[in-house]
Amino acid sequence: MPELPEVEVVRRGLERWAAGRPVSAVEVLDARSTRRHDAGPADFAERLTGARLAVPERRGKYLWIPLADRGPDAHSLVAHLGMSGQLLVSEPGDPEPRHLRIRLLLEPAEDAGDGEDRSRELRFVDQRIFGGLFLDPLVEAADRPGQLLPASVAHIGRDPMDPVFDPEAVHRRLRLRRTGLKRAMLDQTLVSGIGNIYADEALWRARLHYARPTETLNRTESSRLFEAVREVMAEALSQGGTSFDSLYVNVNGDSGYFDRSLDVYGRAGQPCRRCARQGRESIIVRDRFMNRSSAYCPRCQPVPRRARW
Repeated sequence: MPELPEVEVVRRGLERWAAGRPVSAVEVLDARSTRRHDAGPADFAERLTGARLAVPERRGKYLWIPLADRGPDAHSLVAHLGMSGQLLVSEPGDPEPRHLRIRLLLEPAEDAGDGEDRSRELRFVDQRIFGGLFLDPLVEAADRPGQLLPASVAHIGRDPMDPVFDPEAVHRRLRLRRTGLKRAMLDQTLVSGIGNIYADEALWRARLHYARPTETLNRTESSRLFEAVREVMAEALSQGGTSFDSLYVNVNGDSGYFDRSLDVYGRAGQPCRRCARQGRESIIVRDRFMNRSSAYCPRCQPVPRRARW
């Protein structure tokens, strides 16, 4: 699944090309992509038609576009990208991509500048149909009064890139856990936005093993870890995210290239770059982990005592 940098790339593209535009028509080409909208595809299209899209927002991997001018019954258009979901902004009449599931016709915003005074299409494309779009009511965030977010996202923790992310609070919650460190990092209710790729990369930078017992983590180590998460995500974001195939693209259909900069993920059997710089030899190891994998350097990240696998 796309992680925080990939979702943020999409959010920024939507802010550039879709924010402020009214929706003049909605076409659901595959009802499976609106299955999370309980009232069905016809209701989804009817309620969305005529709405104006506000500035897109994100928490961790979760992306939504609030609907403007909806009064007390405020809703948002939530995008669940799943394994292969894409949000593409195109010109009406452009060739349709394979696996097009939903199409929104967007009219120019009221304050449209030169070159933006024409209609565009927001297309949801999904090869595997694990993702989808749905309308969700906005509720007040429990951790920040006055901030609204979709009801389906209310339980999600803040991410390390959030200006009000509280590393001390997360550290205390980590210490209360009795689990492995990477398992805790992937828990989106604890800290959001981190998936398998950036967990491996941040742990390598912080020199921590993925099976480190969370209750043994001290403040210096957790601070080093969160700083590593922020660094690797910022670098990934600057390169458009990580794209191993054509499934993860921005709104213009372009892939990111951070996969060229990965230090451990996808490099099993290759030398550890940090050890090599220090004149040492160590080979990246790949372990099975939670129906996926974990990559690490056994020299930089030694297996801890009482490891929690």
